[in-house]
Amino acid sequence: MRVIAMLALPLASTLLIAAAALEAQAPGSASTAGAPPAPSAQSAPTGNVENGKKIYSSYGCYQCHGYEAQGSTATGPRLGPRPISFAAFSRYVRQPIGQMPPYTNKIVSDTDLAHIYAFLRALPEPPAVQSIPLLK
Repeated sequence: MRVIAMLALPLASTLLIAAAALEAQAPGSASTAGAPPAPSAQSAPTGNVENGKKIYSSYGCYQCHGYEAQGSTATGPRLGPRPISFAAFSRYVRQPIGQMPPYTNKIVSDTDLAHIYAFLRALPEPPAVQSIPLLK
């Protein structure tokens, strides 16, 4: 049973990434160099990054996704930086398809979800591999 659970997490991660890719390729969302951000990025509600970081920790998101939302193939997918659109993020948090428990409006308010999303969007990009001396 444990083997099945370990195989299900990478599959869920792959499905989540594939859904985000399909969403990005939806008609009318083709991006070109210098084009403004996709409407889904613009329609994300305003949230407070510091509140989002606190809420992310208080709900235990870090237990599967890590303190910096880096994720792991053993526990949960990477959430940031550059998270999926807010609409897809909200939909998945409310009705996940993997082992993640659902976080309904009764558990996480829309405002708190917006704060968490703001925290994920504010995460810095990791350093380039070439800039890490130990990896040279």
